[in-house]
Amino acid sequence: MFDDDEDLIGDDGDDTDLLTAEEKAKVSVKDASFSDPQVMYAFYQRLFPWRQLFQWLNHSPIPSNDFMHREFAFTLQNEAYLRYQSFPTFETLRKEVLRLNPSRFEIGPVYSANPRDRKALRKAVFKPINKELVFDIDLTDYDDVRTCCDKANICEKCWQFITVAIKIMDVALREDLGFKHIMWVYSGRRGAHAWVCDKKARQMDDGKRKAVAAYLEVIRGGAQGGKRVHLRRPLHPHLTRSMDVLKDSFTTDVLINQDPWREPEKSARLLHLISDKTITEALREKWNSEPSRSSVKKWADIDEVAKSGISRHLNVQQLRENKQDIVFEYLYPRLDVEVSKHLNHLLKSPFVVHPGTGRVCVPIDATRPEDFDPLSVPTVTQLLAEIDATTGEEKMADYEKTSLKPYVDFFKRFVAALVKDETTAVKREREKEEAARAAAAGPGMAAEMEF
Repeated sequence: MFDDDEDLIGDDGDDTDLLTAEEKAKVSVKDASFSDPQVMYAFYQRLFPWRQLFQWLNHSPIPSNDFMHREFAFTLQNEAYLRYQSFPTFETLRKEVLRLNPSRFEIGPVYSANPRDRKALRKAVFKPINKELVFDIDLTDYDDVRTCCDKANICEKCWQFITVAIKIMDVALREDLGFKHIMWVYSGRRGAHAWVCDKKARQMDDGKRKAVAAYLEVIRGGAQGGKRVHLRRPLHPHLTRSMDVLKDSFTTDVLINQDPWREPEKSARLLHLISDKTITEALREKWNSEPSRSSVKKWADIDEVAKSGISRHLNVQQLRENKQDIVFEYLYPRLDVEVSKHLNHLLKSPFVVHPGTGRVCVPIDATRPEDFDPLSVPTVTQLLAEIDATTGEEKMADYEKTSLKPYVDFFKRFVAALVKDETTAVKREREKEEAARAAAAGPGMAAEMEF
């Protein structure tokens, strides 16, 4: 399906074509740590998809300001941080990365002028004008909910929070907000990033970005204290649709896998979220008599106590809404909205290596997020070992010899579709302008143009 699209953007070689024989001789790294600078140097030389990164950020096979005025920021091995780096081509970016050998690098906005010239320009002239709309979801924001892991640690159970978040947000971004080119990327350790790449998303100012973030944000406030979900009724269609996804996952992903209310101090939080005080007192008494009662049973107890008739003034609708709010509070996506609000925010590049885990920040297929396993994502040392293990002179790119191949191929298809749509839109706009000029020039000029 994408073969012609890949031809369109000039994908006529792999990035290892850029290596000299001397460089290729340096890259065999055995028994090394992923934090070893030599390992990172080898990764950037042989595996990082430079050409596709350029095509993704440039939106055209011909270098433009979308790439040339783009800010890159490097975190060096000594933790020094270099901002406002920019490059005319991907080859110059690659050469600088190989020279500096950063532990990772981040991508910022396209500026009105070359970021390297900023000190010579007035602030009113040098400003961010374009950048993908981005979202960041981190499992540390679920630490008051997940019981299997905390801080930087993750497992298959708590990763389900990210899976649910992708399902809910991807549909909302596409169906409600009309975006098409959305790429989800594993952060390398405990979260996921979304890059919304449509032109109309890239051109949004801070005000519009804040509005989108507000539309998607449900959980507000700190983990401690009062209620964090305040939903208006009737529910907005986005929230009604989200509730259907949340209900399907709540029993397994929250009640069973996390069992968040087994401990008495945690179940007190659940009671705080129920409005009917008669119900809450009856539940507290029941749970005090059986302190280790599971969250599955405690959740069922709410309806059982309500049906018992103990509360003479029970508002059934309000209790139902309380339970919906609890489901949202424990499972709805928890966004770092500050990342999404500002045009000048930088975000870690796809395909860099997470310095804490050695895992590559690979794309996630949002059509099947439940199939993604963060613990099986290849590490940089694993990938280099896979290259070393190949025999003979196979005529293929180095990444094709490794378990990074399906992720790079996915990225290629995504970029090809994006560039194809951008190229078609530019052509259509040019045709409209030519037609408008012909109409303004009169019949004689129109006939001449047709000839």
